[in-house]
Amino acid sequence: MPDLLHVTYAQTGASTTSDRLGMREMQARAYARRNEQYLLIKSPPASGKSRALMFLALDKVHHQGLDKVLIAVPEMSIGSSFRDTDLVSHGFFANWHIEPRYSLCTPGSDSGKVERVLQFLQDRDAHYLLCTHATLRFAWERLKSGSLSCLDKALVAIDEFHHTSEEDGNKLGAMLADVMRRSSAHVVAMTGSYFRGDCVPILSPEAEQKFAVVTYTYYEQLNGYKYLKSLGLGYHFYRGQYLDALADVLDLSKKTIIHIPSVNSRESTKKKLNELDRILDIMGTVESVDQDTGIINVRTRDGRMLKVADLVNDGPKRVDILGYLRGIRNRDDMDIIIALGMAKEGFDWPWCEHVLTVGYRSSLTEVVQIIGRATRDCEGKTHAQFTNLIAQPDADDKDVQTAVNNLLKAISLSLLMRDVLAPNIRFKPRSDMKKGEKPEPDVIVVEDTERPLSPELKKVLEEQGVDMLTEKLVTSAPNNVGLKTAIVSDDQRELFTVGLGKLIRETFSNLTAEDQENLRLLVITKLGLMAAGDDAKPDTDTKQDPKPVLPPIIEIDDKGTGKDKNGRDNTGDGDTTIVRPNTELLKLSDRFLSTDELNIDLIAQINPFHKAYEILSKNMDAPTLKAIQTAVDMSRSTMSEEEALLLWNDVLKFTREHNCPPSNTSTDAYERRLAEALSYVRMRKAQAAARSGDAAAAGEGKA
Repeated sequence: MPDLLHVTYAQTGASTTSDRLGMREMQARAYARRNEQYLLIKSPPASGKSRALMFLALDKVHHQGLDKVLIAVPEMSIGSSFRDTDLVSHGFFANWHIEPRYSLCTPGSDSGKVERVLQFLQDRDAHYLLCTHATLRFAWERLKSGSLSCLDKALVAIDEFHHTSEEDGNKLGAMLADVMRRSSAHVVAMTGSYFRGDCVPILSPEAEQKFAVVTYTYYEQLNGYKYLKSLGLGYHFYRGQYLDALADVLDLSKKTIIHIPSVNSRESTKKKLNELDRILDIMGTVESVDQDTGIINVRTRDGRMLKVADLVNDGPKRVDILGYLRGIRNRDDMDIIIALGMAKEGFDWPWCEHVLTVGYRSSLTEVVQIIGRATRDCEGKTHAQFTNLIAQPDADDKDVQTAVNNLLKAISLSLLMRDVLAPNIRFKPRSDMKKGEKPEPDVIVVEDTERPLSPELKKVLEEQGVDMLTEKLVTSAPNNVGLKTAIVSDDQRELFTVGLGKLIRETFSNLTAEDQENLRLLVITKLGLMAAGDDAKPDTDTKQDPKPVLPPIIEIDDKGTGKDKNGRDNTGDGDTTIVRPNTELLKLSDRFLSTDELNIDLIAQINPFHKAYEILSKNMDAPTLKAIQTAVDMSRSTMSEEEALLLWNDVLKFTREHNCPPSNTSTDAYERRLAEALSYVRMRKAQAAARSGDAAAAGEGKA
């Protein structure tokens, strides 16, 4: 199968080799910052964040005087990452163990689990608890009206820190902000895709600045793997139904996770269970279903037996299937997993070597998370593959090629843990600004000098009320992509603005009618900017009447639920759809801010594929990925030639003493500055070599 993006790594083994305490490279880097009260770990999927948290939690309880550790994960299936672990035999001072009664990623009611969290906080003999994000939020709802002193000696650890969902809204961020404000609790936040602009930030910029940051990139991780030699990404466009094209990209010899499209997406047939049956037919013949585990046994046409897990059907057997998946210990225990909204963030199946995703994904965070399901180092696995099967966009082929090239560059930057999406937009009243004060780059000034905004509305802005409303609209829409990027007709726009007004009146009933209308205009402004891209951002220092392109496709009913104009929700198997131009891929590429910094073409060739085509990229090896990192560093650097020359001796000294060059991901600020100086010198050397080559070529031409 051809790759859109092919990256080859050196396989040094460094990222999977343990030190004297049993820690891998990333884990040791995080443990070096164990005394920080607020710690943010930005590290790719499968890099060992769960075990890193075990090390940190044990040290905080045994050596730093904390009594409680509360670990929250997005969904129950991820809880297996925190199973009992032998750490002592590898050199650490204690093993990891959670008492079963406080390991709450198990079937059961939310109310019962919340009671268990409250019991845990009063149990003097208990130190570690595991639950879902939802359970922790519900427990906070019970606690927030009173004192939070019960968390003064607690570590609150959030796995997949970027995670938000339709049920979450922004309550996870509100909870953390409240805990940080009203208690002396420690916080560890872990994420493999902390990119601004992909969703409303969980924390305010002010709160985020309190965190010490540990960064570990895909380049560092994969370059240090022992077995995994390459990562490939392929985008394949088709016409017709995706089920007719699926067989050409599904390799039944690979351990694979198939993510079928949302029932509200363009690629879906609107009958998810029928799609599941069709995929099983493509594989072969279903011979049996294990009554204890729910695992499907499929006989392929060449006679092999495949074990298939169905995570599409949300019936009672799903609990048994998830239990089986949590207990997988061998390569032969599972062959293919078919999922809809599961098996993404934090899902641990080391033998997975191919993730096949059907349908456009508007979130780069989601793409990175899906890729991460296949990038764990594992004996017998030399190549990891991500394949995205997408309906052919309704656009000129040249525009599609440009969008794909931007997507390639954005993925490259994301592998380096770089922000590539539009930053979050904030609003600031002119009346709150000092004379001559210039707004920050991501701030839009609200002109209110003649008639200042009320204190109540200012409070809503300070507490990110615009973000909350925007996120609620985005997550309640039947299609995220449409809300963020679609350009709709006037009648839909009018319908949406009426629905937004209802939502504001219900959410902020304490505001006056004038304040509610002002808030509505601010939300409209933000949604319009999300739709139109960064080029449409208003001048932050001039007064503008907000007239953005509005992308509404939902209305808010009397109960506050999000439905499309046909009354469909996000989970059913409806048989209708909203028809709009298929241009989401192009719209997404317009939101990438950093891609213009890389003047490179990663497209090698274009081949026919199912009445459309596939776009194949040039090979990109580890040195190229490193060169991209250097180029981006220099584009954002303030390094001058004079400073680089002054620091050069220190760069050489550092390299001799540490047997490696300074790193731009170091936790030490001076080392990062030395890395900038090294990048600057390398860049100037490359430019000089290029000029010399051009001059030589010109001379040969004259000759």
